[in-house]
Amino acid sequence: MNTITAHRDIIGDIGRKIAGGQLIPFLGPQVLSLSPQPCPVPMGARDLSHWLTSRVAVPGRIRNNLWHSAQYIETFRHRVTLDKLMQEAFKPIPGPSALHAWLAARPAIPLIVDTWYDGTLARALCSRDDWGLIQGTSKARRTGDAPWYRAYAPDGAELPVDVASAKTTILYKPHGAAQPAGDVLASDADYVEVLTDIDLGLPIPQTVKDRRKDRGFVFLGCRFYDQILRIFARSIIKHSNGPRFALVPVEDLTRNELKFMEVENITPIDMDLAEATPLFAGATH
Repeated sequence: MNTITAHRDIIGDIGRKIAGGQLIPFLGPQVLSLSPQPCPVPMGARDLSHWLTSRVAVPGRIRNNLWHSAQYIETFRHRVTLDKLMQEAFKPIPGPSALHAWLAARPAIPLIVDTWYDGTLARALCSRDDWGLIQGTSKARRTGDAPWYRAYAPDGAELPVDVASAKTTILYKPHGAAQPAGDVLASDADYVEVLTDIDLGLPIPQTVKDRRKDRGFVFLGCRFYDQILRIFARSIIKHSNGPRFALVPVEDLTRNELKFMEVENITPIDMDLAEATPLFAGATH
C-alpha cells in the first residue's frame, strides 16, 4: 500500500470516529481557510497581531506576538480599547466551510474544541438546538471571584454552566469568543490568570473533562509554535485515553512543535485539510 492510499485510509477511519463520537475535533484558525469566500477575519495569532498593530502603534519588537501586543494596547490604551478592537476584528462571521457543515451535522459528536475567536462553527450549529457554547472568559473584565468560563444557548442567551453541560454537543472555545458577549482572552494578563491554575485543571469545564474520557483528539487547522498554544492544548487533552492525530504540514513544523507532538503522543499526518475534508464526509455516508 503506498503512502497516499494509507493516508486516505487513515483519514477515512478518523472521519468515522469523529462522526461516531470517539475522536474529538480540536480546531485551529486555519480551518477558516476552507471557507468558500475570502476570509473576513484574521487567521491565526500572528495575523491577528498584525491586524491589531495596524490600528494601534506598538513597539516593533512585539508586533509578531499577539499576547504581548494585546497587553501593550491594554496597558497604554485601556482594556476597553482592546475589547473594542477584538470585537471589530471578529464582527464579520466567515461563511461555514464544508468541514464546519459536516461537523455541525454529526449529532453524535459530544465535544468540539474551537480555539479561535470567530463565530463560524456556532453559526453552522444553529440549525440544531441540542448544543451549548462554553467559552473561556477574561477576568480583566470583572472584579471579585469571576468564573473561568461562561455558557450560552444557541440564541446567545447566557445559561448556567450545568444547563449547557447537559446538551448533546458542547462547543468549547477556551480562548473566548467574539459572539455573543465579546469576551476573549488575548493579553498576557489574561493568560497569567489562567496559567496560574491550569495545571490544576480549574479553568477547564468539568463537562470537557468528562467528555474527553476514553476518547481521542484530532487537531485540524492548528499550529503550536507558541508556548501558550501548547499549554492550552496539553491541558485540554490531558487524561484523554484515546489516540491523537494532527493534520499538519510535517516538513514545516518547528522543533518545539515536533517535540510537543512526540511528548503528547500525537501522530502527525501530512495531508492538506482541504483534501481531507471530503474524505471525512465520504467515509460517513
